[in-house]
Amino acid sequence: MLTEITLETTVEAGVSAGIIGKIIGVLAGFIIGTISTLGYSGIVLMMAIESACIPLPSEIIMPFSGYLAAKGQFTLFWVSFAGALGCLVGSIPTYLVGLYGGRPLLEKYGKYVLISHHDMKIADKFFEKYGDLATFISRLLPVVRTFISLPSGIAKTNFPKFCLYTFLGSFVWCWFLAWVGFKMGENWDTLGVYFHRFDAVIGIVILAGAIWYVRRHLKQK
Repeated sequence: MLTEITLETTVEAGVSAGIIGKIIGVLAGFIIGTISTLGYSGIVLMMAIESACIPLPSEIIMPFSGYLAAKGQFTLFWVSFAGALGCLVGSIPTYLVGLYGGRPLLEKYGKYVLISHHDMKIADKFFEKYGDLATFISRLLPVVRTFISLPSGIAKTNFPKFCLYTFLGSFVWCWFLAWVGFKMGENWDTLGVYFHRFDAVIGIVILAGAIWYVRRHLKQK
């Protein structure tokens, strides 16, 4: 039976006031309660949701699991394995949506959102050349890791290789976060604030890229 841990004692530090802080607090309570009740299965479930384009913060899931490993309720390896397995489970349906649904939609309606057949050919060539590496590295990046499965499916990335590199990249990410939580002990909950700063930076980069992409296409037209 896992130690019962309340939201007040685990999420108090590092969560800013305001709407975002309240949302993170609610998510953290849900994550903590699920893992405390279901154990390793809870880790698989939470990380599967996180990898299915539903942004549950792995920066809370895995450090908390690592903290429980430090208390002797889990082991660091199986925490990391469960996290990576969850990532794979959640990524597969998202990949299939991209493969069977996203491609036809883009081919038919992509021009209305400034995605041309030429753009899709460029994406196909990129994934054909760098797909394995892109899948692996994307699993190590906040924000990107949550959504990479969809474009991988649209680009028809080799499915067995997609599964392999998704698991390997996710294992590295999960092990790192769990290890930090293991080392930080009861202070694990302060990590979310720092990791979300990286989320903001990557979000800004993605937004800047999107603005550049739109401007380039409008100039071409």
